[in-house]
Amino acid sequence: MEKFIDNLEQSHDVQYRESDKKLLTLPNSRALTTSIRATAQVFEDPKSIALLSRINQIAPSDANVLIIGETGTGKELIARHVHELSNRKGKPFVAVNCGAFSDTLVESELFGHEKGAFTGAFVAKAGWFEAANGGTLFLDEIGDLPLSIQVKLLRVLQEREVVRLGSRKATPIDVRLVAATNVRLEEAVQAGNFREDLFYRLRVAHLELPTLRNRPGDILPLAEYFVGEYTRRLGYAEIRLDDSAKQKLLQHTWPGNIRELENVIHHSLLICRNNLVRSDDLHLSSIQLHRQKSEQQLQHHAETDVLKEAFDQLFESGKDDLYTYFEDAFVKAAYDHCHQNQVQTAKLLGVSRNVVRAKLIKMGAINALR
Repeated sequence: MEKFIDNLEQSHDVQYRESDKKLLTLPNSRALTTSIRATAQVFEDPKSIALLSRINQIAPSDANVLIIGETGTGKELIARHVHELSNRKGKPFVAVNCGAFSDTLVESELFGHEKGAFTGAFVAKAGWFEAANGGTLFLDEIGDLPLSIQVKLLRVLQEREVVRLGSRKATPIDVRLVAATNVRLEEAVQAGNFREDLFYRLRVAHLELPTLRNRPGDILPLAEYFVGEYTRRLGYAEIRLDDSAKQKLLQHTWPGNIRELENVIHHSLLICRNNLVRSDDLHLSSIQLHRQKSEQQLQHHAETDVLKEAFDQLFESGKDDLYTYFEDAFVKAAYDHCHQNQVQTAKLLGVSRNVVRAKLIKMGAINALR
């Protein structure tokens, strides 16, 4: 089980500092340098402040929580903070990545097994639910669970007890479940990949984490934190970001979110000179740029297909003077779209107002005296 459990720690290890910058960090961030998880979170941007307010509202209850957010937005940090603010503070917090295990092992790891339950089960072993008893179990990437395990997870949440693999005896458990996903589970439900009843059981309370690009007020505070953190780790003298570097950080779209920002800052400290990080020291990803180009190309192809279908229907209609008919329909549609405003119609079509007016008069759409 240790192979798949990321952290089994008491909640007092979570670091949260009330200061001019609200900062939340993972307790063992130095051991996570190759992880895709975010190791720090700040609440400076208005969207982050609103998120913190919602966390403060739902954390004290025992309700299950569903956290939705892209990879690297800090879902585990938020889950730990929910635990820290709950009545379960000081009890176990177990974090598990559901995408890190095979379908054949998941039931044993999640619910435990008895000796001899399957080949290789030489001793009985408790599962994650038992390990987290009295505290909080965080299941990251909950959408990766097989449907067969989703059924059993639903029963555990309903009955508040687990049955180890190979046993007929139920073990009562007292666990608060916090689940997280980087996909829209509603879409997974519609596609038949996630149980609807389990979705509603998990989503008693939910938190949506904004992407880093959608909370720009957090970018520089996080960057300054990582500069200080890696300065200490590397044993450097004080290092700072110059204005060009700050501007470059603010303009980037951060497809990898907080984790990408941390890696960028780490690398910049390795190559910067004279204790100053400049714009050229920041090596940023072009993934988002390529993604935007791909999306634009797909949209262009879709629009072209729609037009082609409309043209084919028009060509097969047998109308006389097809070009004039199309031109009239095109200008009239633009005119209606612009609420019969000739100036706006001309701007939309990229022609002069006189051209639009003459065409509308010829069509009989407006009076020549107008």
